[in-house]
Order: sequence, then structure tokens, then C-alpha cells
Amino acid sequence: MPDVAALDTRPRRTTFQPFAPPLIGPEEKAELLDTLDSGWITTGPKTERFQEQVAQYVGVRCAVAVSSCTAALHLAMVAHDIGEGDEVILPTYTFASTAHVVMYQRARPVFVDSEAQTFNIDPTRLGAAVTPRTKALVIVHYAGHPCDLDAIYAIAKRHRLAVIEDAAHAIGSEYHGRKIGSFGPVTCFSFYATKNLTTGEGGMAMLNDPEMAERMRRLSMYGISDARRIWGRYAPRGSWFYDIQELGYKYNMMDIQAALGLHQLAKLEQFLQRRARFAAMYTEAFADLEEIVRPQAKPEVRSAWHLYSILLQPKRLRISRDQFIEELRTEQIGTSVLFRPLHLHSYYQKALGYPPGSFPVAESLFERTVSLPISPKMSEEDVWDVIAAVRRLVAKYRA
Repeated sequence: MPDVAALDTRPRRTTFQPFAPPLIGPEEKAELLDTLDSGWITTGPKTERFQEQVAQYVGVRCAVAVSSCTAALHLAMVAHDIGEGDEVILPTYTFASTAHVVMYQRARPVFVDSEAQTFNIDPTRLGAAVTPRTKALVIVHYAGHPCDLDAIYAIAKRHRLAVIEDAAHAIGSEYHGRKIGSFGPVTCFSFYATKNLTTGEGGMAMLNDPEMAERMRRLSMYGISDARRIWGRYAPRGSWFYDIQELGYKYNMMDIQAALGLHQLAKLEQFLQRRARFAAMYTEAFADLEEIVRPQAKPEVRSAWHLYSILLQPKRLRISRDQFIEELRTEQIGTSVLFRPLHLHSYYQKALGYPPGSFPVAESLFERTVSLPISPKMSEEDVWDVIAAVRRLVAKYRA
């Protein structure tokens, strides 16, 4: 690590550092061109191969590739027959999709507060949220740090609840040596542009139940029979005939997306190691700053380090969180705030009626957090630029 004094006098960047740029290499580009030249660009053989490879990587029997993690979560709701009158427990500290898919089914989201250390749902608060109408739990592995699965699955078993894992941040994460995605009935990954493995847009559900996987696959393609091989209808010996077996959706992944995913998956371990390295650099460089709380990974987990989210200590700084972000922008550093708790959004205030103050831990996290740039596309020099900018602001606005 460079001398701290040298970091504090490091020159400012002259170009903007994006928050989460994807790293796309020549392998992805060549596979994409091969797909375009093949004459088959929608759901087809590359999507099927990508599904199989992700399932093998995670260690599950089945995978269903879809257009987004939101789509995967929605299909999981349908596959568990969640509907009007049901309640689904989930964290308020998450993105809209986690709760939206519950609302799509005319069920009711029941929010729960967070752990202060991990930002994840607090298992000690789950029991009080269960009612006779509760049908499922949706947990979110925030920033790629796994939730306390032992505690959560014990509660789910006691109350006979399904567990759906929102692992949008967590492909490659591990809990007690097992990969996230290999534990519960359904785990949903995101392959959005900013994620650790990207297909631009896209997602995938991990399952060990072939019947549920087949139903989710069918639902992802309008409810059409034999959805796995629907692309085969246009092969030389394909058949035009199909049957719509239930009301489905248009949630399929394209081979154009899978072409990127095949090579992103091959590089995933390299990406994860690079993210862990950058997280360690941040953690070490901020060790002497009492104005910042650094994220920590619990010893029983491997975090995917999708995010590096610091917490500002407002009593130690003469600047607000929002001002801190704007000051970083003037330093050419892009940041983000993940997330604004759902119960604070106007739609959910109207729909569910939780007043501000209902979930104090989540609200405190939101008010103080700043997610710093972390991406395998960054160089170590980029990371030092971010560190230097943060240290300059802390020194400038120290109370």
C-alpha cells in the first residue's frame, strides 16, 4: 500500500471513474459475432448451454434462463402459487423488484428491518412478521454478502414457509463453503449490466426440482409446451405444433445474451478475486478514518463484493451524505446509493402504509451509505484515485 501521506497528496483524476463499468473482452465479442452470423439470435442452443454451465457452477440440477432477475423472481412467485390474500416477508432494504413481484400476484409484502453490519434482513425480526397468511420469505444477499441462512431456513421450516433467494448481487458468493444458489427451492441471479457476471440484461433461476424448473421454463415462454426446445420448431425436422398449457409470460433469454454469459462465466472466478482485492485495498486504506464505517465480511461467508458500501459517521463530518457524493463527483468519482428502503417510496407508502421510522436500521443505513466504484475493469491506479478522493474529503470536512 502506498504511504498514506502520498495518498493524501495524490493528484485528482482528470477523467471520470464510472461506478460499475462492465468488463467485456474479445471472447465475448467473438461469441456474439458467431451468434449473429449463425442466423439464430433469440432463445436457442447457446441459452441452453449457458443454463447448463451455470447450474454446474452453482451445483444444482436445473437452471432457467430468463430476461431479468425480476422475471425469475416473478416466476418463482407463480410457481409457488402465491396469490391474493397471501403475505410474503422480505427486507425493506432492497430494490423495487423484490417487492414488485409480490404485488404482481396481488399478495402483500411484509417488510422487515436489516442487520446493521451486513445490510441483510435481520433473522431475529422474522418471527414477529409471520402471520397465518404468510406463505413465503424472500431474502436478499446484499452486495454479495450471504444472509444468515442457518437461522433463516430454521425459521422457514418451523413455520412451513417457502424461501426464495434474491441473489441478484451474489453469484459466486459462498456460505459455509457452499455456493449461494444451492440451498433453497429457488435462487434468482441477475446478469444486468452492472452485475458481477453480465449479459447486458438477463437473469437465471437455480433449482433442484425438475418439475418446478420445467413449469418456470414453460411460464417464461407464454406457457407453451416443451419450452426448452421451442427453438427446434424451426429446425429441418421441427414441428410447427405447440400447445399453451397455462397463462405464461414473455420472459425468455436470447442467445445474443447467452453468448456474453458463456465467457463471463468462464472469467467469473478471476472477476471475484479482483473484486476481493479491490475491497481489501479500500478496507486497509480507510482503517485510520474514524469518520467511515467499512463493510466487513463474516468469517463463514465468501462475499462476491458486488458493492463496497461505506457508512459515513455524520457526527464526525461537517458534510451530509448527499454533499459527500456531489464532492466525489467533482473529484471525477462516480458513486451510487443502494438502496432507498422500499417503505419510503411513495408507491409503497400508499399501498402498504408503513410510516417513516418503521424500520430504523434500514433508514439509518440509507441515510449514511455511499457505494464506491468496484469493478474488475478498474485498475489498481483507479482504486487508489478513489481512495485518495475519499481521504481528501474526510480531511477537508472532518468535524
